[in-house]
Amino acid sequence: MPELGLFPLSIVLVPTERIPLHIFEPRYRELVEECIANDSDFGFVLATGDGAVHEIGTRASVLEVLEVLDDGRMNIVVEGGERFRLLELTSGRSFTTGIVEPVVDEDDPADAADLEHALEVFRELAEASEAGVDVPDADDRQFDFELAARVDFGIDAKQEVLAMTSPRLRMQRLAALLEVALVAVQLEQTTRKRASQNGKVTPRDPD
Repeated sequence: MPELGLFPLSIVLVPTERIPLHIFEPRYRELVEECIANDSDFGFVLATGDGAVHEIGTRASVLEVLEVLDDGRMNIVVEGGERFRLLELTSGRSFTTGIVEPVVDEDDPADAADLEHALEVFRELAEASEAGVDVPDADDRQFDFELAARVDFGIDAKQEVLAMTSPRLRMQRLAALLEVALVAVQLEQTTRKRASQNGKVTPRDPD
């Protein structure tokens, strides 16, 4: 079983997702530089408040080096790849390492109706939030993670989705999370509109 360099952070990265990172600690600069030199991945794992890490993480590849500062700090963009299960933490390097194995989904495909519902709610959410995000292709093999990569559900919910191994249940959970996000955006818009009116009704001018 392979040993993988790990980067514990209070962030969840899902497959297909791209995020910017500022690398400043020498040990993680070493990890990232090694991955760039060897064209290899490192493990992205969610760190808890007590210093522990979650069992399920995501392989991350360095997609782009945006900037290398004079003191060695780096601004990079990483992309989420395959998921892994952390079996054991290891030692011997300046950065965190661990023995990992791939996470394999169950043979439990998502229902077409659930997929279509999730896509419909996502479209409504994208329109309501005016975020300008693109709509993923429903035929994509990782459509569920494409959805999860485009919405900020919060760390706990995102980690829950990442760890699920039933595509059917994962799509159902995503649809539920998207519905909650849509209601939150609609409520925020209503509150903002009322605030702009000082909580009063503005009568129309008589014809």
